[in-house]
Amino acid sequence: MPDPAQAPVLFFDSGVGGLSILGPARALMPAMPVVYAADNAGFPYGLKTDAEINGRVPALLGRLVERYRPRIAVIACNTASTIALAAVRAALDIPVVGTVPAIKPAALASRSRVIGVLGTDATVRQRYVDNLAAEHGADCTVLRHGSAALVAYAEARLRGAPADPAVPADALAGLIDQPGGERMDQVVLACTHFPLVQDELRAAAPHPMTFLDGGAGIARRIAYLNGEAPWPDAAPEGIAVFTRLDESVDALRPALTGFGIGRIEGL
Repeated sequence: MPDPAQAPVLFFDSGVGGLSILGPARALMPAMPVVYAADNAGFPYGLKTDAEINGRVPALLGRLVERYRPRIAVIACNTASTIALAAVRAALDIPVVGTVPAIKPAALASRSRVIGVLGTDATVRQRYVDNLAAEHGADCTVLRHGSAALVAYAEARLRGAPADPAVPADALAGLIDQPGGERMDQVVLACTHFPLVQDELRAAAPHPMTFLDGGAGIARRIAYLNGEAPWPDAAPEGIAVFTRLDESVDALRPALTGFGIGRIEGL
């Protein structure tokens, strides 16, 4: 009979963005067994339709849960969470944690009452984001911009591939150039890829601004849902599973090792 302490936490994203969610969770729960799943065959999610995401994500997570028997599943992707979280929760019989834009803390912290939401094209158009802005930022100007280029930039950086250094500044300009953007003091990183290049975004900012993401909060949520269930005495080697194995996956091995992931498998 499998040891319950060895049951992993499953992190799911279209690419490597979910590593920004895995990192804080590893820091809080260092013995946590991990399966990190990337649907790189479907990457990028930000340019897909809602119907494509709803058709793809629950089915993939169902297969992953059947194979790896995780204790908790984390959709470490804002696009998949804002579109397919309800469908995934309906399909699985384990707790599912979503990743949603950190608009509430941004609105609470903003002095200028202008906040930006920087995500994918698919995320920033969602009614879910409309509702978060109305509920938590009704007295704020909430600017939105989707940047597929910044997603690709983050992927390239983790692979050690060449990346256009102008991309972070261009992504920020998509917010700053909107009416009121010059007063923006909080930027919600509404794509899990973007905290991986937060230093570059900060360096590109023309005035001081705070960048927020949900990684630490999701780590606390995982710990809460796990409750008193035991972890192993020491973390086992993490597993990364990709929906397509190719040379780009091989290039990610050094980055994955830095997150405690040593095995790579295909789905």
